[in-house]
Amino acid sequence: MTLLWLAALAGFLLCTFEQANSSAYDKIVTHSRIRARNEGPNVCALQQVIGTKKKYFSTCRHWYQGTICGKKATVLYECCPGYMRLEGVKGCPAVAPIDNMYATLGIVGATSTQKYSDQSGLREEIEGPGSYTIFAPDNDAWEMLDPEIRDALLSNVNVELLNALHYHMIDKRMMTKDLKNGLVLKSMYNDLPVLINHYSSGIVTVNCARLIQANQISTNGVVHVIDRVITAVGNTIEDFIDSEDDLSSLRAAAIASGLLESLGKEGHYTVFAPTNDAFEKLPRGVLERIMSDKVALEALLKFHILESVQCSEAITGGAVYETLEGNTIEIGCDGDSVTVNGVKMVKRKDIVTTNGVIHLIDEVLVPDSAKQVTELVSSKQSTFSDLISEVGLLESLQADGEFTLLAPMNSAFTEEVMSMDQRILKEMLMNHVLKVKITLNELYHGQRLETLGGQELRVFIYRTSVCIENSCMVRGSKEGRNGAIHVFRQLITPAEKSTFDMLRDDGRFSVFVTLLETAGLTDILSEQGEWTVFAPTDDAFKDLSEQEMRALKSDKNALKTILLYHMNIGVLIGDGIERDVTNLLNSVQGSRILVKSANDTLLVNGVKAKESDLMATNGVVHVVTSLLYPEDIPVGDEKLLRLLQKLIKTIQFKFVRGSTFKEIPLKFKTITTIKKVESVLPEPQLKFTQITSQSGGEQIEDEEALNKLIAKGQQFSKVTTTVIESEPKVTGGTEKMPKVVKVPTQRTRIPSRRQRATLVRKKIARKQ
Repeated sequence: MTLLWLAALAGFLLCTFEQANSSAYDKIVTHSRIRARNEGPNVCALQQVIGTKKKYFSTCRHWYQGTICGKKATVLYECCPGYMRLEGVKGCPAVAPIDNMYATLGIVGATSTQKYSDQSGLREEIEGPGSYTIFAPDNDAWEMLDPEIRDALLSNVNVELLNALHYHMIDKRMMTKDLKNGLVLKSMYNDLPVLINHYSSGIVTVNCARLIQANQISTNGVVHVIDRVITAVGNTIEDFIDSEDDLSSLRAAAIASGLLESLGKEGHYTVFAPTNDAFEKLPRGVLERIMSDKVALEALLKFHILESVQCSEAITGGAVYETLEGNTIEIGCDGDSVTVNGVKMVKRKDIVTTNGVIHLIDEVLVPDSAKQVTELVSSKQSTFSDLISEVGLLESLQADGEFTLLAPMNSAFTEEVMSMDQRILKEMLMNHVLKVKITLNELYHGQRLETLGGQELRVFIYRTSVCIENSCMVRGSKEGRNGAIHVFRQLITPAEKSTFDMLRDDGRFSVFVTLLETAGLTDILSEQGEWTVFAPTDDAFKDLSEQEMRALKSDKNALKTILLYHMNIGVLIGDGIERDVTNLLNSVQGSRILVKSANDTLLVNGVKAKESDLMATNGVVHVVTSLLYPEDIPVGDEKLLRLLQKLIKTIQFKFVRGSTFKEIPLKFKTITTIKKVESVLPEPQLKFTQITSQSGGEQIEDEEALNKLIAKGQQFSKVTTTVIESEPKVTGGTEKMPKVVKVPTQRTRIPSRRQRATLVRKKIARKQ
């Protein structure tokens, strides 16, 4: 077992760590040698695609998958480059003989290239002294060459064939470690360029022809066997597009966008070039819109360009590449076919130019950035798209403005929703469209968004989720030319009532509402703020008698402790919390609440929520089936203990005889902030001014102190002025609307008319 573990570890380390000063090709060969170590010395393990002659020194991924380009691959064991077998001896213990380049062509099996070297007069050159590199096509490569081209070469062997062979040669020795990615070498035919690409997978290409046997040393150089005959290149990508009749539509688009000229400059590009037929497949309205919009047109064309050379022979599996447009496409293969985003669309591949490679495709790739917002909708939101059109909103979204679609998944549209009155359905859909373009990165917690229907929606950001009101996003946000789209699990339901009003109007919570009223907690759930309330239904109290209910209400501090444990400051959307992870919430009472989402159910201290995410204008309500109690708070009264044990079965209560519940002060205040007071009309004969400072909470009954604080820019939570005969007026001032904030201050009560008269009489009496 230990030996097996060590062998597995060795294999893992070989697939993870690279040797210094060696190329990707050399590393892959080394890995292949290790994989075949049980076959004897100098044996390499290769994979051959079943039904073809293609063999690969495979990457770890392909080796363990057992496939290449989606096709089953079988394992072969062959001698590693430079070694030979000896009869009767295991493995490949012999070193291949070293001879001149002409003889070496025969040793590696490139006999057609050897024969053509003889016929063209190249033999004398490669048998003599020197230091050369030859990329020798194997025999199958010559057979696959276009018959007309081969006949033309063989009809003039002393010129055409010799020139072709010289184009396969470099006037110095270049081992695979010297063949760097992006290297451009001068061939021995008029110094015409030869383009080298060396990929991380270990594949090396020469003008997109793959090295299938490398580093065979000869006395006067090195031989690399390649899988096709390469032809000289002299044109740029711009030149090819400019001259190819089947790319006239692409040419017109590239000229209009100003991009064509840049494709004539130096670089290493891959262009997936749509043919004329591909452009004809686009809906005419879409094509006309994009052609008339230079920004969209440039985005579309850049989406077809990679800033790297991806030859088809180097593509052995799916990989994601960033385009010049900024978004990514997936390039893969299916057998001999190259795929783009999983679709076989490459009709002609590996057109090599001096600054890259071109693959002709029969579809136009339209990036999101070139699409209208309505074109961003996928099949998973098709119901939303169809309804938008059906209720007449589509035209509004195709105007000059920018929009954001909050698109629910198809599953959100139940039979009940689909049977709605058309007017109500339209209003609902309008609340899923924002008047501005807002991308995912521009959303923040607490943000307010105005919909096309005039409603205001709130944004809630959690560790792993982004939610708007009751619904949370799923992956799939996209940004288009005139808008963005975000995908949601459910329909978004804007809040209409406060937390207390919702509890009061829902018949399921009458007992809980009565307890809130008894404890004096209705105001805080009615004012502005952000609350999460875990509300038990009436069923949670069904076992209590009237006497026990009175007992529960009798101790106000105990009741307030229990009720405040059901509240948390902040809005927690159940659908937004991370799955199968316990979330710790601090209740208003002070103890922690444990909330967990598991199997699409919200658990609160282990109690299942019957319903979650009921949105209110100042928070959210989660419906629970049991009363909650903080385990760390002891109970000192036996009657209350029995009562709580009757209501709550999920916890173990602490009983400490004589323990009492302390009053929990509430520190929530409605603030009116005075920004500026320019003048006050002449004061009346008698005036009573009471000021509550926002910072300290102290009360000041002194107008001079008020003026000093205003001069310093002090803000106030309440300024109350009472007069006998007339009331002062504030002119030239502005005020902020009241809002709920947490400040340590007492509530300031405004005296009634009768109370004001009483205060005045008392003052007059004191003076007398």
